[in-house]
Amino acid sequence: QGQLVESGGGLVQAGDSLTLVCLAARGISSIKTMAWYRQAPGKQRELVASITYDGKTNYVDSGKGRFTISRNSAKKTVSLQMNSLKHDDAADYYCHADCLMVIEGCNRLDEWGQGPLVTVSS
Repeated sequence: QGQLVESGGGLVQAGDSLTLVCLAARGISSIKTMAWYRQAPGKQRELVASITYDGKTNYVDSGKGRFTISRNSAKKTVSLQMNSLKHDDAADYYCHADCLMVIEGCNRLDEWGQGPLVTVSS
């Protein structure tokens, strides 16, 4: 089992909501940036949302106003709340951890989860 374990994917209808959760075995308090990426068939992997250790967030344009990323250090989780889902949101969603903050800087992790599948039906 990897360091990042995702859950919450599934089949939903257009307009529904879904929450993806990424559990980090090592914890997340020292990880600089946690993020969610997605990849649809035939398309490149794209950044959906990211959140830094101090709470700064960033979203893909199509997700602004619909998606919310949050992190809970006590629970070692990063969540992605997705509302008003569209067919274009259907993809494999991957959790990512970039680097581990240490005194000298940030040690590269580049860890990926296994990717929960999100399917959006009519």
